[in-house]
Amino acid sequence: MTAQVSAADLVAMLQDSRARTLELVAGLDRAQRMGPQHDIVNPLLWEIGHLAWFHEQFILRGPDGHPPLMDGADALYDSARVPHATRWSIPLPALPETLAYMARVHAALIRRLADREPTPEEADLYQLVIFHEDMHDEAFTYTRQTLGYPAPAFAASASARPAGTGPWPGDVAVGGGTWRLGAEPGGGFVFDNEKWAHPVSVAPFRIARAPVTNAEFAAFVADGGYREAAYWDAEGARWRDGCGAEHPIYWTRRGTRDWTVRRFDRDAPLAPDQPVVHVSWHEANAYCRWAGRRLPTEAEWEAAAAGAPARDGTLDTAKRPYPWGEAAPTPERANLDGGHLGCVDVAAYPAGDSAWGCRQMLGNVWEWTASPFLPFPGFAPDAYKEYSEPAFGTRKVLRGGAWATRARMVDTAYRNFFGPDRRDVFAGFRTVAL
Repeated sequence: MTAQVSAADLVAMLQDSRARTLELVAGLDRAQRMGPQHDIVNPLLWEIGHLAWFHEQFILRGPDGHPPLMDGADALYDSARVPHATRWSIPLPALPETLAYMARVHAALIRRLADREPTPEEADLYQLVIFHEDMHDEAFTYTRQTLGYPAPAFAASASARPAGTGPWPGDVAVGGGTWRLGAEPGGGFVFDNEKWAHPVSVAPFRIARAPVTNAEFAAFVADGGYREAAYWDAEGARWRDGCGAEHPIYWTRRGTRDWTVRRFDRDAPLAPDQPVVHVSWHEANAYCRWAGRRLPTEAEWEAAAAGAPARDGTLDTAKRPYPWGEAAPTPERANLDGGHLGCVDVAAYPAGDSAWGCRQMLGNVWEWTASPFLPFPGFAPDAYKEYSEPAFGTRKVLRGGAWATRARMVDTAYRNFFGPDRRDVFAGFRTVAL
C-alpha cells in the first residue's frame, strides 16, 4: 500500500466496497436477510446497517462532530454495545430504510473530500472504514456459505483469468536469520496489531510449496485421523467430540470412496487439487501430527512470504510487501477479490510465487499458523479500540488472504485472527517439516 492516498483513490475504494456489499445482499429475501439465530454469523440486515454506523461514527461523528444521520442508530448498530444474541430481536429498520441510511452516510463521506485532498490522518480513517467494510463483505460471503444461500454474483467474476490446474507438491528451504516481524513504519495504512516490525530469530526450515489439498486431507480422513487420539491435543479432542466432527464440515460421502462438498447451496465433487478449506485450527493441527509435520509459526510464514535469500542463503533483511515484490496484486498473481467465486488448484498463479518458491501465499485460502494472536512489543490501540486488543490471547493468527479477500487490504504483514474452533471462514493451511 502506498504512503499517499488521494481523495479520488479513497472515493473509488468507497464506491467499490459499497458495490460489493450490495452484491452480497442482492437476491436474498426478507427471511434470508435475517437468517436463523446463530452463534457465529450475524443477521445480514443488522450487519449492513452496522457498516453505515461505523463509517459515520469514525469519520462524520468523530472528527467532525456531525449529528447522527439516523435516530437511535447507536442502540441498534454499535457492536460493542449490542450483544450478539440480541441482534435478531431488536427493532431493525426494513431494508429500504437501512439502504437509505447507508446512502446518506456514503454521500456525506464523499462530500467531505470534494475539492481537496485528505490529511494523512483523514486518509487513515477512510481506509479504516473501507477495510472494515471489506472484512464484513468477506464475512457476508462466508455467511452465505454457512447458511446454504446461493453463491453471490460478483461483477469481478466476469474478468477472472484462467488459473491453471494440478497439485504443487514438495517443500522449499528457507534460510534462517534475524527477521523483522510486522509492518515497517512509513509504508501507508496498517492495522494496530501489525505495529511495529521487531527482530525475531528464525531458524532454517522447510515449508510446503503450496497449501494442503483436498486429496491430501482426504487421506488423513480415510486413515482414521479424526478418530486417532494421538493426533489431537486435549483442547482439539474436546472440540472434535463436542461438535462430532468426522471430516471437514461441508464434505459428504458419495458412495464408498468419493466425497462431495457443499459450495453455497449446491453440492459438487470434491476437487482433489484445490486447497482444503473450512477447516479449524484443531483440524489443521491434527493433520500435521498425522503427517509428521507442523504448522508454521507466524514469523516463519512471513519470512517465507515476504523474505528473500541473501547471497549466503540466509534470510535477507529486506521485506517484500507482496510475495512477488513491490507491485500490487493483479488477477495474474493471486486469487483475490472473489473473481473465481471459490478456490482454484494449488498449482495456479506461478506469477505470484515468493522469492523462496512458495505459491499462493496471498489469496485462495487463509492459512492457519501455529502462533497465538498476541500484541507486538509496544502495542497501543488505534482509533478502533475494539479491533485487536479484546482478542489477544484467545485466537490464532492466520495469514495470506482468501479468494474472497479484497486485494487492496491484504499484504504479507496483514494479520487475521480467529478462534481455533472456527471452520466457517475460508481457512486452510500449509505445513512445515519437523
